[in-house]
Parts: sequence; structure tokens; C-alpha cells
Amino acid sequence: MRHHLAAAVALALGLASIPAFAAQDKPTPSAKEILAASQPSEWRTPDPDNLLYMQLPAGRVVIELAPDFTPLHAANIRTLVRGHYFDGLSINRVQDNFVAQWDDPESDGDRPDPKKLKPLGRAQRTLPPEYTRAIDPKLPWTPLPDGDVYAPEAGFVEGFPAARDPATGREWLTHCYGAVGVARDIAPDSGNGSSLYAVIGQAPRALDRNLAIAGRVLEGMPLLSSLPRGPAPMGFYTRASQRVPILSVRLASELPPAQRADIRVLRTDSATFAKLVEAKRNRRDAFYTVPAGKVNLCSIDIPVRDGGKPVIP
Repeated sequence: MRHHLAAAVALALGLASIPAFAAQDKPTPSAKEILAASQPSEWRTPDPDNLLYMQLPAGRVVIELAPDFTPLHAANIRTLVRGHYFDGLSINRVQDNFVAQWDDPESDGDRPDPKKLKPLGRAQRTLPPEYTRAIDPKLPWTPLPDGDVYAPEAGFVEGFPAARDPATGREWLTHCYGAVGVARDIAPDSGNGSSLYAVIGQAPRALDRNLAIAGRVLEGMPLLSSLPRGPAPMGFYTRASQRVPILSVRLASELPPAQRADIRVLRTDSATFAKLVEAKRNRRDAFYTVPAGKVNLCSIDIPVRDGGKPVIP
């Protein structure tokens, strides 16, 4: 009997030590509530010269380029797009919990035949690596309160998750969900933007500073992340019929204003974004009775609107 009594007391003490969400505590506002109170000035309209519309059979993927971090690659990608290089190519690789990659299918393999490759037109074949850049004090930097495992500092620059190292004076974009990177071979200058990938799973942050990040997906991520996984090593498709054709890729600036999407991105240096971060760090409601008190860089979604409606990236 004494053993049962002791066990009951221990259980009661254990339960008492677990923080509970009291009815009188004010729940953390939801993201929807926080965004509803945002001001128009807190939303930015991306430059149409930095917006790519990639049309797939299932719908459209909208990508914002990051010329502040990878100016040479952004310029080369624009040249490729204006030359309609991506039209008729395909998504050739979808690796589970990693990336979806699109390029010329003839470029796959150890020794592609140069005669079969689609011409790059006026685009450059090789580019200097743009893995990091010097810290620019003119760019708005919004630090993450909880720091980062992969870098001395982490935060956001103009809507892009980024990291920096004050000791070296360098900063770089990070491989979070939706990041669009430039595929390359072993040579650092072999990534020219003709082969791109989007992160569709966990954040492969070990790739940071080893590959150039050219932008991020603003709209249409479900079209990429839900694709069938390739059966070959690294997620490559083994048959041409498995590849997802790219119908077209266009710059928003190439289209008449009436045909452009009304894309707005919440400014990451805004008061509303700071509230979103804090709500995610310390969420409390009837379900989340124990707030985490922390959040990692790639767990924060940067809100996007298209025509005033929220977008699921």
C-alpha cells in the first residue's frame, strides 16, 4: 500500500512540474491574425526583372532571383531566360527530402555529348563562384534572436534567409526550403545557371558556401515537392517519360503588366515580421502548452501574397 501511495505522490509531483496553459493566459496570436494587422508599407513588390515564371504542365512556379548575393548568376540566368533556353527542357531529378533539379537532360551523366547539348546562346559557359559576399551594411539585416548552428550569425536580408560571419566579413544565403541553387560539377566555376535546383525537403545547410544560391521560390513549391521521386541514385529519372517538361520560363519584365502576378513579399525588416518570429518562438495556446522559446532559421516562413491572397510557397 505504501508503494502505491508513493507512486501516486510522485506522479502528482511530476504533473505539477509540467507547465500548463492556464485559461486566463492570453494565447499567442496566429499568423493569420498578425498578418491581418500588417500595413501596406510592410509589403514589398519584387522587381519584375528578378521574377521568373516557370510554367509546368501542372501550374506555375514563381522564383525571385537574388542579385545582391549572386549578381553574375542572376544576370546569366536572365540571359538564358530571354533566349528561351529553358523552354522544352525538363525536371530530371527529384531526390526525396533533398532537391528537385531541372536542366538539359542531355547534360546528365558523367560524359555528356557536347554536340547534343542545347546551345547557351549569349549566356556565359563558366562563372566565378558566388558562394559568399562581403557584408554590406546598406542591406537591411534582421538577426534571428536564437543564433545558428552553422554560422556565427543568422537572419534575413530582403526576404532571404541568410547567415554571416563578422570575423571574416562575409555573408551568404542559406539552403532553406524553397532555396534555388546553381548546380555545378567539381570545378567551382562550372555552375552557370543552366542547371538549377530547389530544396524540397530538410534544409541541407552543409551546402551553404559550397554552392551559389540564385534565388528562392515564392509560389508553386507544392508543384516541385510533390513530384514522383526518381528511382536512380540521387533521384534521377531513368526514362524520358518520367521527366517533367518545362513548357516555358519567362521574366515578369518580359510580360505586359496585365499578365504579371501581383506578388507581394512581407519585408523581413518590418514590425509584423518581428511579431511572426516571436509568435513562432513562444507559441502558447490550448495545444502548445510549452513554448519552445527558440526557432531555427529555416523554420520561419516568409509570407507572400498574390493578388492580396496568401500563398503557400
